[in-house]
Amino acid sequence: MNAVITLISGLLFGLGLAFSEMTNPAVVIGFLDIFGEWNPSLIIVMASAIAVGMLGYFIKSKQTKPLLAGKWQIPTLRHIDSKLVLGSAIFGIGWGISGYCPGPGLTALVNNPSEGFYFVIALLIGSGGHYLQTRFTQK
Repeated sequence: MNAVITLISGLLFGLGLAFSEMTNPAVVIGFLDIFGEWNPSLIIVMASAIAVGMLGYFIKSKQTKPLLAGKWQIPTLRHIDSKLVLGSAIFGIGWGISGYCPGPGLTALVNNPSEGFYFVIALLIGSGGHYLQTRFTQK
């Protein structure tokens, strides 16, 4: 049952990315270019994501555990440290340069394979770097 729900959730997420044009880097870069030819169409996506997140937290507050898992997986860290700021900055710079964040970047493997390939390679290098950095600093 969890696999079916996961598949449906992934399909809905992918359809939402495609329908909103988050998979089109030109639209994303147009949204981020607030001092240029700004394209505000992705505000609806952001507002929808915030609404879904708020609904999720409301549901969480009413249930002791999720319907399909043993416990809630909610981040517990409450402080802002240099790793969070640096990681966020790298993510934002990469998103601003390429127009892709991880979900839409993976769809680029099909929609625009030449760009998608480079994005996924960069994503894997960044993820591997984070893994090694985390492993190195925890020892």
